[in-house]
Amino acid sequence: MLTEKERDLLREALLAEKQRLLRNAQDGLAFSMNRERNIGRDSIDESMEEELFSTELRLRDREKFLLSKIVSALDRLEQNTIDACEDCGEPIAFKRLLARPVTTLCIDCKEEREREELSQSDMAHGGAGGGGDGEITADEAGGGEEG
Repeated sequence: MLTEKERDLLREALLAEKQRLLRNAQDGLAFSMNRERNIGRDSIDESMEEELFSTELRLRDREKFLLSKIVSALDRLEQNTIDACEDCGEPIAFKRLLARPVTTLCIDCKEEREREELSQSDMAHGGAGGGGDGEITADEAGGGEEG
C-alpha cells in the first residue's frame, strides 16, 4: 500500500505528463492545420514533406495511446489499485511506479512477458534463443499492453 506522499508524487508525475501530451496534441493539430501545400515543387521535396508529416502523425498516435494509459493510471490511483500487479496481484514497487507510472505489472511479471515475447519472436523468425540482438519488443514499439 502506498503512502499519501507516494500517491501525491505519482499523481503529480502523471498529471505533468498528461499536460505535456495535451500540449503536444495541440501543437500537432496546429502543425497539420497550418501545413503549406506548395504546388509546383519537385517530387523529392514533396516526398520529404509527406514523410515528415507521416512521422508526425505516427508520433501523435503513440502519444494518444500513452495518454489513455495515463488516464487509466490516474483512475487506478484514485481507486488505490495502482500498485497492484494485474497478473499476480502482488504489490508493484514504488520506485518502479515512479519510473513508469503507467505500469500495470510488477517487475517479475513484466520480465516474464518480455521473455515470452522474445520466445515468440524467435519462433516467428525461425531463430532459436539469443537475446540482445537489438530487436524492439512490442512495448518499445508502442503496441504493448504495459510499459
